[in-house]
Amino acid sequence: METHAIIEKVIGQLKQLQGGAVEETCPIGIISMENWEWPQGVGLFSLYLYYRKTARQDIKQYLIDWFNRRIAEGLPSKNVNTMCPMLTLSFLAEETGREDYMALCREWAEYAVKDMPRTEEGGIQHVVSGHLNEGEVWDDTLYMTVLFVCRMGLLLNEQSFIDESVYQFLMHLKYLTDRRTGLLFHGWTFNGRHHFAEALWARGNSWYTAGLVDYLEMIELPKPVERLLLSALEQQAAKLAELQAADGMWHTLLDDPNSYTETSATAAFAYGILKAVRKGYLPESYREVGSKAYAAVVSQIDAEGVVNGVSYGTGMGRTLQEYRDIPICPMPYGQSMTLLMLTEGLEH
Repeated sequence: METHAIIEKVIGQLKQLQGGAVEETCPIGIISMENWEWPQGVGLFSLYLYYRKTARQDIKQYLIDWFNRRIAEGLPSKNVNTMCPMLTLSFLAEETGREDYMALCREWAEYAVKDMPRTEEGGIQHVVSGHLNEGEVWDDTLYMTVLFVCRMGLLLNEQSFIDESVYQFLMHLKYLTDRRTGLLFHGWTFNGRHHFAEALWARGNSWYTAGLVDYLEMIELPKPVERLLLSALEQQAAKLAELQAADGMWHTLLDDPNSYTETSATAAFAYGILKAVRKGYLPESYREVGSKAYAAVVSQIDAEGVVNGVSYGTGMGRTLQEYRDIPICPMPYGQSMTLLMLTEGLEH
């Protein structure tokens, strides 16, 4: 099937996903696109990037209508994960010139920079719906909140916002990097100063891979900072190449071949690696790694456009077994990371 035809099916399923396949354990549902949480935010951003690539006005209108409905309903409380949809809204605010959109973006960005709880050393505490996670930094935060903070710094010409985004990338790398492998631990807590189960969790790692290439597309960083972030990416990519399964997938615990292979992370890795090669952030030799992952993800898309093999939302595991036991079901971020990957594939 031609790529655009696959994309249409993947988008169709993203829009109509409903809960019921598994019991929702999150306070705000994370399966249906009609809620405001991080999975929906990832979905919106993937749709926006596809719109930007194709100039499809129906997709732009879907995004505007989605935000109008959510705003009319009333937005949830501000936290790391509910911040995620704001990244797409910031682009729509600029494109449409709507002052109500921009006012919301400004309000949420100012909260993230000035009022969102912090850990020691000023890391963004991974506060989510229902959990304060006091003293904890998670790799998810970079994608869910920090990209938006940078974006608003550029829109508002607020250097302090941009500086905060740089600091958060560096601070998270400092505490989450596994120096033995170059991969990232899922989280770190200052309460006891440890990495919980020391999980090298695939989707958590992929937030860095996918997030960094989009971050670098937004902003020109000071050369030493860019050098550090890209060296971390190459260290990660080198280990990912080593751990990639024969079929092109990655296991949900990257270094545990007995854990199941997981599609959303594989799609995000494929997106990040292929885009990094195209942009010159990674050597050409990594194209094969990305292409192999791309083909593996395409094989997980069924005839209706449902992306299979996706793990449900994953909190901080205290044991590695908790990651192995996360149920598998279609999720918005499975559809959307696949959409990001397919859209990047159009460039290759």
